Amino acid sequence: MNKSIFTIAACSVLSIYVSKASAQSGVTIYGIVDVGYINIKTNGTTIIPDEATNTVVFGNSAQQTSRLGFKGTEDLGGGVFAFFTLETDMQPANGFLSHWQDRQSFLGLGATSLGQFAIGTQNTPIYNQLAATDVGHTNNTPGSAVYPIYSKGGTRANGTFDDNAGVGGVSIALTTRTHSTLSFKTADVSGFTLAGIAIIRSDTLSAQSKTEPVPIKNSTSGWGISGQYIQEKFYLGVAYQALKSQNLGYGCAQPGACPSTAFTPDPKVWAWAEGGVNTQDNQYYAGATYDFGYFKTYLQFVNRKVTNLLDASYTLSRSAQQIGLRGFFTSNIESWANIGNGQYTTYGINSPSSKINAWQIGANYYLSKRTNLYAIYGIDKGGATSIYSATSVSSFASGVRVQF
Repeated sequence: MNKSIFTIAACSVLSIYVSKASAQSGVTIYGIVDVGYINIKTNGTTIIPDEATNTVVFGNSAQQTSRLGFKGTEDLGGGVFAFFTLETDMQPANGFLSHWQDRQSFLGLGATSLGQFAIGTQNTPIYNQLAATDVGHTNNTPGSAVYPIYSKGGTRANGTFDDNAGVGGVSIALTTRTHSTLSFKTADVSGFTLAGIAIIRSDTLSAQSKTEPVPIKNSTSGWGISGQYIQEKFYLGVAYQALKSQNLGYGCAQPGACPSTAFTPDPKVWAWAEGGVNTQDNQYYAGATYDFGYFKTYLQFVNRKVTNLLDASYTLSRSAQQIGLRGFFTSNIESWANIGNGQYTTYGINSPSSKINAWQIGANYYLSKRTNLYAIYGIDKGGATSIYSATSVSSFASGVRVQF
């Protein structure tokens, strides 16, 4: 009898403890698995006008990048909370499944009445606004003027599909995520929310040997800010970010001891989270949506200008605009369509500009809330210039996506 009473009491205490712990904190495992048939065709490249490719593959991530993530929150009391996210891409169609590639990894603190901040590798303000206002939901298939993925530069044919494509979201139009980032987001005030980032990373290395070349200094820095306004069925988002990558090359502690004491890497845009090379990369974005009930309308604009820090006369610029519609025909059939255009100026001094044209159509058939079949067809086209030939990239993808 005493043992029974003791057992019941112990179980009651344990149940209360677990209930409180569950209310105070929680960890969620989430992810996406996206696989299917992909066909990508290209015509024309920057050098060979008649070059063409045709890639057919049972691949992955045509609609959304496959991923695995862990996120959690802990209630610290008084409206204060801690939160974290750890996320990597997954590549189910290749032989390695995944190399751990950091899509997002951050830890932060927040207060419900004020807002929150976090430190780590995070999405940029522009990407967050793009994700909220993109008619194609940032899919990885050609056909978006504001978010080209497989079309290099939005005008130059990229060639074959890379089945080992990593974290996804690498686009010539904008930078999607940055490392070494402090972010903030305010609480909602009458539909208005502000968010921003600051990036600081500077690596200065001293020579270990007088005769061995070592990096002198690599630094990435920048800032970004965004604002959004939500009023019932209307959404408006704007964002700006300025990203700087400075790489002073390689040298030796003892001049003349190395073949080169002043090697400087070629400039590159800030494409991956770790930064670019010797460039100032300024970008801005604006997007708006309105939900009419049966369908939603989308309006998007993006602009980017990249300047060589070593020679300001070397620049790259790209701007594009796009409109689209998205809606449900039935309770489980959804479709979308978008069309856009713009202009792209290749990297160099007084480089000629080419026109950008892109369009895409797609459909989802939902088997459940988390599982859908999809079909997407899109085309990116770039006009000819005095230097480059006209190019085009087209793709058809059909597959299945599961979210968990």
